[in-house]
Amino acid sequence: MKALYPPIKPFASQRLSVDRGHRLYIEQVGNSNGIPVLFLHGGPGAGCEPYHRRFFDPAAYRVVLFDQRGCGRSTPHASLTANTTWDLVADIERIRRELGIDRWLLFGGSWGSTLALAYAQTHPQRVTGMVLRGIFLCRDEEIHWFYQAGANRIFPDYWEAFVAPVPEDERGNLLQAYHRRLTGENEITRMAAAKSWSVWEGRTAGLQPNRAVVDFFSDPHTALSLARIECHYFINHAFLRPDQLLQDMDQLRDISGVIVQGRYDLICPMTSAWELHQAWEGSELIVIPDAGHAATEPGIRSALIEATDRFAEALA
Repeated sequence: MKALYPPIKPFASQRLSVDRGHRLYIEQVGNSNGIPVLFLHGGPGAGCEPYHRRFFDPAAYRVVLFDQRGCGRSTPHASLTANTTWDLVADIERIRRELGIDRWLLFGGSWGSTLALAYAQTHPQRVTGMVLRGIFLCRDEEIHWFYQAGANRIFPDYWEAFVAPVPEDERGNLLQAYHRRLTGENEITRMAAAKSWSVWEGRTAGLQPNRAVVDFFSDPHTALSLARIECHYFINHAFLRPDQLLQDMDQLRDISGVIVQGRYDLICPMTSAWELHQAWEGSELIVIPDAGHAATEPGIRSALIEATDRFAEALA
């Protein structure tokens, strides 16, 4: 079982101004002359954490991490202005050019897998390979499963807290009900909704309860950006055509990838990983039999590090 690489601090960090007032926080760790790899965090709206730096051999990789628009250390916090999938794809390409990188490996889980696919399908010539976890294709049925009917049958106790901020007569469409509260003017209502939304995700992330994960999702700074930005994306179908990411998989015909999926992932059920694997000839699907969604679960963590180690050998 592979453990995370030791804690590491950035050798460089910066803030990059993009459009409509957004400033992105970017950091780099590892070997400045190493194999470029881009870490794409989840959410959207979750931001990066220090342990995200540790999935990569620091002697082999030049690891680039950034907080996407409106979250983490990027500003303005929780902003929905000019915040779409395609704004983020443009940001990634801007970062690549800013850092003087020709091609890079993509590493992303959950929403990070969505964004990695969207970027790779737009700029396949810039991608050397992909390591993806907890596949999320942002289709309406996936949103409905987690925020309306599906996961609630597995977690009825957690679901009760999730729906608590919404009156009974609005529960027929929880996404719309939450969107009204998360974009409303009442700060107390907005924050209460954000915390309920975010804690629901944190509680359901692992096969076993993980206090550290729940605490991260409970933090007000994280909760507000995660809830507002996720709800904004999901009510807009992630700014994708129906089934766009599967329909455009031909763009990845020359790119290889590793898909790591927890068998009991109830945030992003395995159907999406299976369908992606079937549509992607160059992919390897690794199913972790005793895991849910979180990257911190031992089997998922180990498989991700094994994948980055293998790519380090292949791309050296």
